[in-house]
Amino acid sequence: QAYMSYSNIAALTHLAAKQGWEITTSLDDIKIWTHEEGDVLSLKVEMQVKIPSHVAFSLLSDFTLRQEWDTHFLTCEVLQAVSEDEKIYYVTSPPMTGHKPRDFVILVSERQSCKPSEPYMVAVKSVTLTSMPPSPEYCRSKILCAGFNIYSDSNSSCTVCYFNQVTSGVMPYLAANLTGSSKSIEHTALECIKFLE
Repeated sequence: QAYMSYSNIAALTHLAAKQGWEITTSLDDIKIWTHEEGDVLSLKVEMQVKIPSHVAFSLLSDFTLRQEWDTHFLTCEVLQAVSEDEKIYYVTSPPMTGHKPRDFVILVSERQSCKPSEPYMVAVKSVTLTSMPPSPEYCRSKILCAGFNIYSDSNSSCTVCYFNQVTSGVMPYLAANLTGSSKSIEHTALECIKFLE
């Protein structure tokens, strides 16, 4: 478990540090970047939020609040609290046209910021739980690496960076966005800012 948690945080740190991000959308409070490597597409959404970083961290690390702002989360329940900083969640997503609804079993690892220059981190990846085998009603999907880095800008504002490394399985959700209209990603980011503030 310690290794899983470490590798979860390490994967997000590695993804955030990659060179070669290309900006695709720039609005007042939101910037969207992409990074392509082989058949893996990574997404970075940077949001300016007018609340302290520790408050954003406590709201974003509780995934049961996620359906309040993210339409891709239909349900979310805690399956197992592995430790104070690690929880395993079961998430379902609404069906896309012509597809079964999807489900995920994810490990969410959180890390407090130790120094002002370091971000708070919420790292997400799929895990396998024997108690939650795939069900025929859902298409079991995997998250390679996703999460939030939250940087403090001042006592009352922070920058929230959302990362997602996308494989072909998540593509139906993003394909529509990345063919020139990133409206759904923008909409979700705006909802996230509204929820946090």
